[in-house]
Amino acid sequence: MSAQTISRAPGQGRMFGIWLHSFFIIICLGAFIIPFLYVISVSLTNEDALVRYGYQLIPSEFDFTAYLYVFSNPRALVDAYGVTIFQSVLGTVLGLILMAMAAYTLSRPAYFLRKQLAFLIFFTMIFNGGLIPTFILNTQYLHLGNSIWIYIVSPWLVQAFYIIILRSFFQELPPALAESAKVDGASETRIFLQIILPLSKPVLATIALLTLMERWNVWYTTLIYINNSRLYTLQYLLQKILLDAQAIQNMIENVPPGQEKLLNSLVPNESLRYAMCVLAAGPMLFVFMFFQKYFAKGMTVGSVKG
Repeated sequence: MSAQTISRAPGQGRMFGIWLHSFFIIICLGAFIIPFLYVISVSLTNEDALVRYGYQLIPSEFDFTAYLYVFSNPRALVDAYGVTIFQSVLGTVLGLILMAMAAYTLSRPAYFLRKQLAFLIFFTMIFNGGLIPTFILNTQYLHLGNSIWIYIVSPWLVQAFYIIILRSFFQELPPALAESAKVDGASETRIFLQIILPLSKPVLATIALLTLMERWNVWYTTLIYINNSRLYTLQYLLQKILLDAQAIQNMIENVPPGQEKLLNSLVPNESLRYAMCVLAAGPMLFVFMFFQKYFAKGMTVGSVKG
């Protein structure tokens, strides 16, 4: 290979890196950043301006009517945020602890019932009790109806799929780590807490983030089990606000001519949808930044072995 070819190789590699990064920056802008900016822009745009000019990246007429409508009952919104944060954080932490303990037990080759328990856990991924038996169990026997603890227990404090992922990760860890700790007199609990869990941060962070997002978007549990408005989750409350706004919009068709514009300004429709998207998804965007360090590693668990 000539010296001229060797001297051009680093420059070519640098140009390839620039083009590759530029490509992904464009994809990121077009698929994620610009649509999100559009959502924020529409939520801050006057309803009449949306009809006249359509969606714009920069609002032609700034208007906070949509947010004022959502915050018209601040106590309900604060309660909904509190319930959602409480059940999301507590449910994620408890579920992660239980799933990690179950996965570690199933990963130990010395445990003689691990195959039978693994089959029972996998069986729940295919068949479940159904909605009506689950409702009867939670309300008549566990007495969790209209209680904040229904969010913690139902519908998925422990998920079989995540247990299987954790078990697979634990099995890939070098067995010599646990064996050497046992020789030094460490118990299974100490091995699990001081050796296995610290080495499993990527997969634990990934499952924690996925579980947190699932719990943050809970609304179906509220619809079935909750009657107390103080226990509404954020997603259910925002959906209820949107349905109320749509009902008012339907009534506008019957008002006398000339008053439609006034009612439209008081009860936004299109901008209200996007304002609720910002309020619902905004906090999770900040949470993702704390998990990003481990999330990329956790998504590739089991794909590369070395």
